[in-house]
Amino acid sequence: MKKITLSLTLLTLLILASCSKDRDDELAPLAELEIENFIYNGMQLYYLYKPEIPQLGNTFFESTADLNTYLSGFAGPEDLFYNGLVADVDRFSFLSDDYRDLENSFAGVTKTSGIDYGLALDRNDSNFAFAYVRYVMPNTSASQNGVTRGMLFNTINAERLTTTANGDGTYSLSARSRELLNLDSYTIVLAEFDSNEDLQPTGVSIDLVQEEYTENPVFIAKTLDIDGSKIGYLMYNAYRRNFDSDLNAAFAQFQADGVTDLVLDLRYNGGGSVETAIDLTSMITGQFNGKIITQQQWNPEIQAAFEADDPESLIDRFDNTISDGSAINSLNLSRLFVIGTGSTASASELTIIGLQPYIDVQTVGTTTVGKFQASITLYDSETFRRNDETLNPRHFYAIQPLVYTYANANGVVGPPAGITPDFELREDISNLGTLGEADEPLLSLALDQILGRSYASKNKSGTVFETFGERKNQTATYQRMYIEALPNYVK
Repeated sequence: MKKITLSLTLLTLLILASCSKDRDDELAPLAELEIENFIYNGMQLYYLYKPEIPQLGNTFFESTADLNTYLSGFAGPEDLFYNGLVADVDRFSFLSDDYRDLENSFAGVTKTSGIDYGLALDRNDSNFAFAYVRYVMPNTSASQNGVTRGMLFNTINAERLTTTANGDGTYSLSARSRELLNLDSYTIVLAEFDSNEDLQPTGVSIDLVQEEYTENPVFIAKTLDIDGSKIGYLMYNAYRRNFDSDLNAAFAQFQADGVTDLVLDLRYNGGGSVETAIDLTSMITGQFNGKIITQQQWNPEIQAAFEADDPESLIDRFDNTISDGSAINSLNLSRLFVIGTGSTASASELTIIGLQPYIDVQTVGTTTVGKFQASITLYDSETFRRNDETLNPRHFYAIQPLVYTYANANGVVGPPAGITPDFELREDISNLGTLGEADEPLLSLALDQILGRSYASKNKSGTVFETFGERKNQTATYQRMYIEALPNYVK
């Protein structure tokens, strides 16, 4: 997002919204409310759904004492945030008790054995689950010990993976199973489907070690030469700003290879940086530099301030450089084929929605998540920024509230139920195929459209297993889309 300068309009909002510095002075003896005050002040100013939370109204509390009484009625920061300040419609705002871990997660740094897995219910007993390997990260314990895509396991350290019913017909992995998957080292026992597609142990065990690892989201970038057609294939697993140069290099290779079509595989991409999403749309195209991709809509007060002082700041446009100033390598495509699933969210969906007014975008797979709001990290400082010299040294809490939604250049807002595929095909857990190979089912279906082949024989999946989770939903940034920097304003 471009940095902007707003004048007295937003300054007035800051004063009306919180009087945070005065309250901090008054609350010096009340150290137990220091974090709660920060959370309240940040949400009151920037939260997208502020109008839906009466307590966030600028004049709701008549005095600091009234506000303190409200804040002290919660068991702690988490209780205040989730049960007092987050709207019912909001599935994605969250609180972090350590912003250092959050920042690492945004950069792709996690502790992992190298397995990216999905979770599915046991067909015969929903109290149990199994994991299926979606992909394996290079140079990890999993890759070194022979784990490959499509492997199944339902036992860790001789304990079955178990579930917890959520009461609404959905399931989550049990606390004990999450604990097992987070051990520094553990042993999985592989399983396989029998002739009835019931899971049976194979007796093969694999020892795994979890270590800190930085995952490059540019997982596969290759050019397929099929019947003389040069078709690029990019499996991109997260929008991470620190890997923009790798993404740009992949497009440089596509250029050199003479790619005339592209399959963008976002099947496991839960989103990330808005700025990177803007750059990616520009790499795919290139002929629309300066034109509108998205138009932002913040809460009414912030929106009015932006519209009065700098309406251009609300618009994201196609650009021609990445974050380090390097020129974007563009393909100037007029059509795009995107692979998406129920794990495809936020910045991935922005890429699809943002490009639709300009080129033919066709989607393959299953319906996406339906997450069309952006968030920002707010820190406990006078400006809510990390690099502010007033950053509170007494805690590491940060909040990640939703701050705006958006529409594309045609005014289209993404559907909350997700983007439905033009060509539907579910991943078959019992036959996942090899990622990046032309016969992998979802890629093959996309290639059918590019090459004009019949796909009638491929539009059915095998046995349907109820999936309910994945490795990434245990990370802080799961299905989050975020902007990198807060708008500037005059203090």
